[in-house]
Amino acid sequence: VYTLHVLATALFDRPAFSNCVSHGNVLGDDGRKMSKSLNNYPDPRAMFDTHGADAMRWHLLSSAILRGGDGMVTEEGMRDTVRHVLLPLWNSWYFLTLYANAADYQGVVRTDSTNVLDRYVLAKTRALVADMTEALDAYDLFAACQIVRDHLDVLTNWYVRRSRDRFWAGDHDAIDTMHTVLSVLVRVASPLLPLLSEEIYGGLHSADAGATSVHLTDWPSLDDLPPDDDLVDTMDLVRDVCSATLSVRKAHQRRVRLPLNSVTVASADAARLGDFIDVIADEVNVRNVELTTDVGSVATERLQLVPAKLGPRLGKDVQQVIKAHKAGDWTADGDDVVVGGVVLEPGEYSLELVASGDQASAGLGSHAGVIALDIEVTEELEVEGRARDLVRLVQQARRDADLDVSDRIELSVSAGDEWIDAIEAHRDLIAGETLATAVQTDRIAGAEGTEPAITVAVSR
Repeated sequence: VYTLHVLATALFDRPAFSNCVSHGNVLGDDGRKMSKSLNNYPDPRAMFDTHGADAMRWHLLSSAILRGGDGMVTEEGMRDTVRHVLLPLWNSWYFLTLYANAADYQGVVRTDSTNVLDRYVLAKTRALVADMTEALDAYDLFAACQIVRDHLDVLTNWYVRRSRDRFWAGDHDAIDTMHTVLSVLVRVASPLLPLLSEEIYGGLHSADAGATSVHLTDWPSLDDLPPDDDLVDTMDLVRDVCSATLSVRKAHQRRVRLPLNSVTVASADAARLGDFIDVIADEVNVRNVELTTDVGSVATERLQLVPAKLGPRLGKDVQQVIKAHKAGDWTADGDDVVVGGVVLEPGEYSLELVASGDQASAGLGSHAGVIALDIEVTEELEVEGRARDLVRLVQQARRDADLDVSDRIELSVSAGDEWIDAIEAHRDLIAGETLATAVQTDRIAGAEGTEPAITVAVSR
């Protein structure tokens, strides 16, 4: 049933694959073993027609069945594959074609850009090739799927987001770097996504003499991609800081377009962020980024016990440990944690950093540190946030009008006082972000609390 049968048949003589699959069950969408008599699985042909063969293939290859667990085959899982894997990859290709065509430029494979974002994504792509080579040599298809997903997150949620202005300007370094990264990505992903990879690879190399199928090309070589471990570590920390800050914004209902005053980053590695303060400030929309290596001045350690792990080892003594913890009788020195005189083992506790006082904070995932965000909203910040909200509405109006990304527009806005005041205060920001050569406003009495009426027309 399904392509899993074909894959298992083809690979069953591989010990790693055979040992993994033999201990798991393929489950239907009702949680029971998949069975023709129960008819408890979505129709394969309908899934091919609706979501595509690549979606089904990925859904099976990324299933827990390949790690010895039970794997459930559901249409929802295939929809998730389309949303989280196929569309991000296709949208990255579409993004490249959109701006390369606007610049009337055909990208080429090259890795000599000196731009820091280009160097970072190329170094991450080198790591992608190394990790995928290791995973596929070991027939670890589950790990290979996760590696590709992680790289797509780097590409779409960081590199493309941070490079939009460069693509808008037709920067050849950005276009060539994206072209190169996608060429490598679809080659290493082609065993997992054969059809989509073939389509994108053909588009990337349609102008190349002698170009062939992605499935007939050589596996990418690490020697063709530049390493930069120090930059990768630093930029990963930047991304970690931004992710933690955005999570705090969301938790406290501060929309991303609303500027905030400051964020403080406390980490032993904070000095590494000095060259990327502007990047952090722009990504999380704060006016000031403060760095400190004195973590203790901003945050304190908080110990959490895991009674389910402590109980089996300590028995009745676990109550003594819990009381000591509540009384603050504990110390932590690196990996050595002692509570009430009892040394805890890994897995029996967790340590996290929390900002001191009432600050909105979050710990950094991959580095010891914490961010503390000033979430106070002043009238000035609110007005700027409203101007940025208007930019989003205008951009949507541009898309609805099917305008080209490079089209200059004449913008007209009819709205209440709160929107018109925001336009008057940030006219240059709005015009620059929306490519408006003129911004006309019409103040409507009594229209407070309603969205503005927006009209866009190509500038003559």
